[in-house]
Amino acid sequence: MTIYDIAKEAGVSASTVSRVINGKPGIKEATRRRVQKLLDENEYIPNAAARGLVKQASRFIGILIEDIRVSHHTESAYVIEQEMTRCGYTCITFSTGADPEQKVKYVEILEQRQVEGVIMIGSMFGTKQVEDTISRHLSKIPVVLVNGELNLPNVFSILVDEERGTTDCVLSLAEKGYKKLLYMMDVSTPSNEHKLEGFRTGLMKLGIRDADARVVYAPGSGTSPDDSIQRGYEITSVLLRENYEADAILCATDLLAIGCMRQLQEQRIDVPGQIAVMGVDNTLYGQLTTPTLSTLDNKLSELSMNAARVLLDALEDRAVSHKIMIFPEIIERRST
Repeated sequence: MTIYDIAKEAGVSASTVSRVINGKPGIKEATRRRVQKLLDENEYIPNAAARGLVKQASRFIGILIEDIRVSHHTESAYVIEQEMTRCGYTCITFSTGADPEQKVKYVEILEQRQVEGVIMIGSMFGTKQVEDTISRHLSKIPVVLVNGELNLPNVFSILVDEERGTTDCVLSLAEKGYKKLLYMMDVSTPSNEHKLEGFRTGLMKLGIRDADARVVYAPGSGTSPDDSIQRGYEITSVLLRENYEADAILCATDLLAIGCMRQLQEQRIDVPGQIAVMGVDNTLYGQLTTPTLSTLDNKLSELSMNAARVLLDALEDRAVSHKIMIFPEIIERRST
């Protein structure tokens, strides 16, 4: 039941119901009791619509992440929420899951909450289905994608150049003397596809033409950290069993790399003495492994802070670029 349904049944205006919800003065006690009784009977939960009738603005911001268990997405949401809260906004954060229909559902919920802006974290939101949903439900408010792109006038993109970064990883490994490079990837996302292109470009710069023969896919669809680690572990077992020649494995994520290293160590293969391993993301997990994991730092905190500031600029009608590109940095540790 909406605020308007309550108002109709009570015989008052929606703004009167809003005043009851927000504890505002200037309402007859009998009217207040009648409205409150209906609110209680219908277990009405106040939302942004009710507050907005009085305040003219909800001051709510929506944050969408795909899987709250993925630490770097959760960290990104935290950085954004801290900055938005500092500027007087309240954040509503949802973990949508991988199902495209669920993503649509949560966009619709944000519309119902009358949020003033939305930040979506991760390249998996850069799809045609999400684009169509934003066009239908969020076209009048600013939307910021962290590491994703959509071709809509109200959508702003904060990107990290993972393609260039992955190319740099390939060249860095080659400079260290590694010649037989493999690239390991799992879930197909726009981000992972950019990294794959970077791997191919890196090999081309080294004069190596059989890039696709050096790509191994770890099948599976689960998005939890355990799922990714397990995929890296299992596909590395296959590589060893089928005698793939490799002296360095570049993995699309740190989690895949951790699973890969675990399998290598169980088979008593020295990392990096016999096979070097490198990840992408610079998550905390990679600092806790033995040896510590070399990785590509995609500047998550910088991405997230830029996303918050771009949204704030858009909300306050300041000039803002529709696309900001941030360049990643290789972090050298013990695994290479």
